Amino acid sequence: MDNLVAAVKTIEPTVMTGRVAAVNGMLIEARGGMTRLAVGARVEITRRDAGPLAAEVVGFRETRALLMPFGPVEGVAPGAEIRIDAQGSAVYPTTAWLGRIINAFGEPIDGKGPLHKGPVGYPLRAAPPSAHARGRVGPRLDLGVRSMNVFTTCCRGQRLGVFAGSGVGKSVLLSMLARQASCDAVVVGLIGERGREVREFIEETLGEAGLRRAIVVVATSDEPALKRRQAAYLTMAIAEFLRDQNLEVLCLMDSVTRFAMAQREIGLASGEPPTTKGYTPTVFSELPKLLERAGPGPVRADGTTAGPITGLFTVLVDGDDYNEPIADAVRGILDGHIVMERAIAERGRFPAINVLKSISRTMPACQEVPEREVVKDARQVMSAYANMEELIRIGAYRMGADPMVDRAIQLNPAIEGFLGQDKDEVTSLEDSFAQLAQILTQAG
Repeated sequence: MDNLVAAVKTIEPTVMTGRVAAVNGMLIEARGGMTRLAVGARVEITRRDAGPLAAEVVGFRETRALLMPFGPVEGVAPGAEIRIDAQGSAVYPTTAWLGRIINAFGEPIDGKGPLHKGPVGYPLRAAPPSAHARGRVGPRLDLGVRSMNVFTTCCRGQRLGVFAGSGVGKSVLLSMLARQASCDAVVVGLIGERGREVREFIEETLGEAGLRRAIVVVATSDEPALKRRQAAYLTMAIAEFLRDQNLEVLCLMDSVTRFAMAQREIGLASGEPPTTKGYTPTVFSELPKLLERAGPGPVRADGTTAGPITGLFTVLVDGDDYNEPIADAVRGILDGHIVMERAIAERGRFPAINVLKSISRTMPACQEVPEREVVKDARQVMSAYANMEELIRIGAYRMGADPMVDRAIQLNPAIEGFLGQDKDEVTSLEDSFAQLAQILTQAG
């Protein structure tokens, strides 16, 4: 019987095939095998003088399927055979993947040898846990960054967005969180990053200590839109696997905007109508499906809760416009937002976080009463200085005109020093509040 079972397993399953009907830019039209195809199905296209080309079904037009490739279309000819795999896609991770760098297909790209597959497959496009079956956010998470620990205190299982323009320091902030945050494992998704910056981020910014407990998924900006989108899905699937191992997971994705741009390319190629700034309707439907996969783990049948996925997602704001479509949509989905401003970075203060415009939606419930008073007092002082900043800089404000502004002027250098932090500097949650409280008592 064992020999019979082994023989049955070696039998090739039925192979359904189709043919290439047309190629329009990055869109391939296929005919045949329609009964086995569905949106999201994977296929392989034979090419002349090249290996098979992987592609995905993104839609249908009359009697033809619309495919988008995971690579260049050079070598694809009319009538080329298409091998259909209607089972979709999944990843088989293990905890041995920690410390490794992989591409959008889950293949190693760090030169450290092959990756062993786990016994259970995790679908790349899994549905988020249902609302009633999900746990609540856990206790506070120590991020190691003073400005975030105090003014945007984050809980385990919370999702925060980091909103900033290009070159303001998003990637450096993410690397600080990857190395310093108190969690069991980190999953980093570099979506649409510059190829030159990937090794710099991993070797210099993230460092050996940060990589040791991390899995890094990379899809650079030159790769096809499908690979960039799949890298985001793969990042979340790996985070879900680690969550199911009862690990506390920190999921960092840079950036959600490039995921949206990839989805826009796919949508426009498949014939979707463009809406605001050319973004297609599926962009705004896919964003919550992706981001909602992070958060508190689902409650199991035995009453226990799976480990949380704390998500920090960067949003590359277009032209420093914090109300552009993607930033506006993501801000409404997440549980808080960190605003980084170019003007602060130009003053030389990093991380360039504008704490007055940043918010965590778990505050103030996640803070103790004395801590709330410290944060309230600090916000009042910084707000008073911000309101009079122009007059102060040109020398038009006279000391003694307003006691609150006088205090703000006195405390501003110390508060600026508190908010600034070197990328290798770590400050615990308790020490962050203690340092700020000590600063605020200087002026009585």
